[in-house]
Amino acid sequence: MTTPQATLLATDCQTPSESTISKTTGGELFNGFFTSGTNWSFRKDGILDVRGRRLFGMMTLACKEDVYPYQLPLQSMTGPWVQAEGRRMLMLSSYDYLSLVGHPRVEAAGIAAIRRFGSASGGARLLTGTNVLHRQIEAQMAAFKGTEAVLTFCSGYNANLGVIAGLLTPQDRVILDTLSHRSLVDACRLAGVQLQRFKHNDMDSLRDELRNGTGNRTLIVADGVFSMDGDVCPLPELIQIKRDFGCLLMIDDAHAIGVLGATGRGTDEHYGVATSDVDLWTGSFAKSIPSTGGFIAMSEEVSMFLQHSTSPYIFSAALCPASAGAIQAGLSILEEEPHLVTQLRNRANYLRAGLQDLGYDTGDSSTPIIPVILKDEEAAMRFSRALRDFDILISPVVFPAVGLGTARLRICVNAGHTIADLDYTLDAFRKLRK
Repeated sequence: MTTPQATLLATDCQTPSESTISKTTGGELFNGFFTSGTNWSFRKDGILDVRGRRLFGMMTLACKEDVYPYQLPLQSMTGPWVQAEGRRMLMLSSYDYLSLVGHPRVEAAGIAAIRRFGSASGGARLLTGTNVLHRQIEAQMAAFKGTEAVLTFCSGYNANLGVIAGLLTPQDRVILDTLSHRSLVDACRLAGVQLQRFKHNDMDSLRDELRNGTGNRTLIVADGVFSMDGDVCPLPELIQIKRDFGCLLMIDDAHAIGVLGATGRGTDEHYGVATSDVDLWTGSFAKSIPSTGGFIAMSEEVSMFLQHSTSPYIFSAALCPASAGAIQAGLSILEEEPHLVTQLRNRANYLRAGLQDLGYDTGDSSTPIIPVILKDEEAAMRFSRALRDFDILISPVVFPAVGLGTARLRICVNAGHTIADLDYTLDAFRKLRK
C-alpha cells in the first residue's frame, strides 16, 4: 500500500526545481514569449481583441530591456526582508502591514486548524462547508469592528461582489469614488446596478451626482484607505451627506484594518465616529491580518438575508481551515498588541517625510501606502528595476491600475521595518534621483 508520505515524496521528486521556477527576468519568466518576435493577431472578432496590442507591446519592451517588474518568485515567506533571485532583499511592497506573517502563534493556529479540520472546507458555506472556526472568527470580527454580525468570504474581492450583487438590483444605483477598488466596479457590473462616479474625495462632486439620476435605493461607496494613493476618505462628511440625501453608505476598510485608529479598528476609529453610522463595511484578511479571505460587517438582519441570497456565499467553497485559524490568531494579536499599529504609523511617517525631503511627490498619502508619483510608465518600471540592484523590492503601478500620466512606485511600509531599513531605502532613492 502506498502511504500518503510516500505519495508526497514521489510528487516532490517530479516537481520542477526551485532554480527552474525562480526565473527573474521577464524573458525567462515567460519562456521567451514576449521576446521571440512572434506575430500576434489582435482582431475585433478574435479571442484577443485590439486591447491586447498595447499590453503586449508594453510587455515586449519591458522584457527585452529586463525591466519587467511583476511576478518575481519569492523563495521565502513574505516579510520586511525576503529571499528572491538567490539573495536577501528588502520588501517594501507587501500588504503584511503589521509584519505578522510567520508569527509563531499564527503558524501554530493554521497548523492546528488543518489537523482538526483538514486542508479544505469541503463545500460552500450554505451547504456543508461551515465549521466552528468560521462562526468563531465571524463573532470575533464583529466584536472587533463593533457590528452586530460579520460574514466571511474567500477574499475581499468576493466580499465586495457578494454584498453589492446580493443586496442591489438594476433599479438601484451606486455612486462610487473614482479611486475605489476595482472589485467594487466589477460588483456593480455583476449586479447590473446603475453606476455613477464622483471625483476622488470631492464632496461637492458627490452631491452633484446625487442630484443627477435616480434609483429606488442609492448606495454611496468609498474606500477607507485608498490602495493606490494611501489617503483616507472623509468619513464624517460622507455620513452627513448620507443623512442629508437619505442614502445608504458602504466603506471598504481592507487597507484600514490594523492601520487606522489607535487600536487598528479602521476608519471609524480614526475619525471617532460610530460604526453604526455606516450601513455596510467590507474588508480583507490578507493584509494586516496575515491570512486570506474577506468579510462583510453589518446588521444581523442583513447578515441573515445575505447568507441565503449572495452567490459567493452559496456557490463558492468556504474559507479553508488554515486561513480561518490564522485569522483567529491574527485578530487576537492585533487586539492584544495595539502598539504594532503605532509602530507602523511611526515608520510610515518617517519614510514619507524622508522621501518628501528628497523632492519626491508622495501625493496625499497619510498611511503606510506611500506612492512615489513618477507620472511616466516607462520611468516607473525602470526605477523599480534599478531598485532591485540595491536589493529593494518596490512594485510600480501603471495604467490601467492608475490613470494615464499618474504612474508611480507604490511603497507599503510594514511595522517590522527598522529605521535602518528605511534609511537604506532613502539612500537608494537619493542615489537614483536622476
